[in-house]
Amino acid sequence: MKITIKKDFFLNLFFSFCVIIPFFNNYELSFLCWVLAIILTIKKKYSKEFLSYLSFYILILLIAILVGFFYSYQSYFVIRDITYLMKPILGLLLGYQFFKKELNAPFKFLLNAGIIMAVIHLLLVLYGILFHGASNVAAIRHYGGYFNDYEIYTLILLIFYKKFNINISNRKYFTYLAILGLSSFFYLARTNFIQFIILFFALKEWLKINPKTISIGIFSLLILGVSYFAIYQYNPKRNGSGLDEFLYKIKLIPIEAFATKINRNDWKDFHDHYRSYENVRTIEQMKYHNSFLFGEGIGSQVDLKQKVYLGDMFLRKISILHNGYMTVLLKSGILGLIVLLSSIFYFFKTSRPINNIHYNINLIFLGTGFFLIISNWVFMGFYNLLDSKSILIGFLFAYKNNLKL
Repeated sequence: MKITIKKDFFLNLFFSFCVIIPFFNNYELSFLCWVLAIILTIKKKYSKEFLSYLSFYILILLIAILVGFFYSYQSYFVIRDITYLMKPILGLLLGYQFFKKELNAPFKFLLNAGIIMAVIHLLLVLYGILFHGASNVAAIRHYGGYFNDYEIYTLILLIFYKKFNINISNRKYFTYLAILGLSSFFYLARTNFIQFIILFFALKEWLKINPKTISIGIFSLLILGVSYFAIYQYNPKRNGSGLDEFLYKIKLIPIEAFATKINRNDWKDFHDHYRSYENVRTIEQMKYHNSFLFGEGIGSQVDLKQKVYLGDMFLRKISILHNGYMTVLLKSGILGLIVLLSSIFYFFKTSRPINNIHYNINLIFLGTGFFLIISNWVFMGFYNLLDSKSILIGFLFAYKNNLKL
């Protein structure tokens, strides 16, 4: 029996490795692997559109470095911040460089990486359940992972496979749909559910303003309002059953990241509004230092006034926050924040489509813009150290450019 390996196989395997490596929560290793991969896949030419978008994140980094010269920080924190702020730059570059015009099925190329990641995630979830008795939201997420934006993108690509010319049999379609659907659900991440809805609406063209989409939007808001009111009235318990625990997290959505007064002496209040507490402390610190315009530069940290467990670390001072806007504000001030906002609104200015594929990539970009508004508030957007959606977006920039040639 003759076994034939397609020429894209090893490139797809390498790509999948780069997408998956951040998932294992070792940023130093991810950074080195991505830098090496960029060196190995470097291109001779880059589109003006891509370089224009990449320049937003380069500019934020340069502002932070320049401002850092006016402060005195430990070299370790300076170097670490540089690698942190390079995260979107590396991801976008890597995705762009992985695209080859010789690829037979570019969207299937992206989908394959998502399937591999989903299988790994489901195995980790099973391991947690079977060998460690994980039975609640916190335990399942501890063993399986806390979120995965890349998988949601690939789930959307699969659902709308006809829009992206993904040639797939019915058997594979439903198998992949089950794998990606189950895996996405078991992250039990509220942000991922929101991401799915936004991208789904984008591909259905419900994010464009017209009488039909306004009606759909109003109806959707009513459904969400009634659902939230029902959850609020149900009053789920913090340490209740698995469903109660998840519903309790949904109940916190409107106030978790927007509270302005947090009682540090009440551990429940502090825990429930910790992300808001990071924001409050950042604003208080920058107000005290009068550093809003240009920030406090590369190497700066926020003093939380008490030690907090963040993952496996017990810290009082943190270099990056959950909130991407606040992180950029701390490092590069209002000037950098304006640049970050420009990078988000960039996705709302789509180029005139050449064909259906180009048009549907524009729809993904439109959904990405809306999602980044939320993602940057709660999970750092492209700056999240565990995430690899920037690779997918960089890949789509290259694909768009290839369609124009």
